[in-house]
Amino acid sequence: MVRNQDRYGSTLFFILTLIPIILLVGISAALVVKTLPLLREHSLLELLGGTTWKPMKGLFGFLPFIASTFWVTILAVLIAVPPCILTAIYLAEYANKTVRSIMKPILDLLAAIPSVIYGVWGMLVIVPWVQNKVIPFAKSFPNGFPLLVSDNPTGFSMLAGSIVLAVMVAPFIIAVTNEVMVAVPVGIKQASLALGATRWETIKRVVIPSTLPGLLASVVLGFSRALGETMAVLMVVGNVVQMPRSILDAAYPLPALIANNYGEMMSIPMYDAALMGAALILLVIILILNVASTLILRRLMGRVRRAW
Repeated sequence: MVRNQDRYGSTLFFILTLIPIILLVGISAALVVKTLPLLREHSLLELLGGTTWKPMKGLFGFLPFIASTFWVTILAVLIAVPPCILTAIYLAEYANKTVRSIMKPILDLLAAIPSVIYGVWGMLVIVPWVQNKVIPFAKSFPNGFPLLVSDNPTGFSMLAGSIVLAVMVAPFIIAVTNEVMVAVPVGIKQASLALGATRWETIKRVVIPSTLPGLLASVVLGFSRALGETMAVLMVVGNVVQMPRSILDAAYPLPALIANNYGEMMSIPMYDAALMGAALILLVIILILNVASTLILRRLMGRVRRAW
C-alpha cells in the first residue's frame, strides 16, 4: 500500500514537473505556426536584417525593434547593477537590524508596484528631466558625445526608458543579491577578520568571490525582467521605428510593438504573422539568454567549489 502511494506520488510530481516544459513547447509551437505564413513570403535573414517596417507594402524589417530592445535593456542593466550591488552589500554587511527590517518591506512594495505606474512616473518626471536637462547638456558640447548626439527634441527616448526600467528591476536585483550574501557562512567571514583583514577586504576577497554565481543570477533575473517589460517602456521610449544611434533617440522595442499593434490593422496581409514573429523573436532571445546564463553559472559554481 505504501509503495503504491509512493509510486502514485512520484508519478504525480513528475507530471507536475513536466507542465512548465509542456507550456514552453506549446507556446513556442503556436508562435511558429502563426509565423509560418510570413516565413513563406520572406526569408529569415530578410526579416531579421531588414530595417524597413511598412506593413501596408508588405515590408517587415525587425532589426530596428531588436536593436531598440537590446539598447534599452543593456542601458537599464548598466544603470541598475552598480548601485544595486552596493546597496545589497550595505544591507548584508553594514546595516543594522532596524534598517534591514525597514528596507525589506520597501523593496517588496517597489517590486509589487504595477509597471503602468512606473510608466506614468517616467512621463511626469524622467521625460521632462531628459528634455530640459540632459538634452541641453548634451548640446552644450561643441563636438558632442557620440552617444548623446541626437535630433530628437523630446524627452521620449531610450535613456528615459532605461532609467524607468532600471528603477523597476532594482528591487529584484537587490533582494536576490542580499539573500545570496546573507547566506555566506559567518565562520568564513570571521576567519578572514581574524587574519587581520578589514571588513571591506573581507567583502572584496571572500564574500563577493563566493557569491559570484548568485550575483550573476540576480543580474540575469533583472535582465530577463527588463527584456520583457512592456507598458512602462511603451509610455516613455517614443515608439519611433528607426535604427537608434544615440541614447537620446526614440526607440521601439519588441514588446511595445506587440502591445501597440496587436488587435489592430489585422486586415493587412501578414500583419498578424509579423506580430507573432516579433513575439517568437523575443521568446528566442530570452531563451538564449537564460540558457547561456545557466551554463555560465554552472561554470562559476564549479570554480567556486574548487577554490574553497
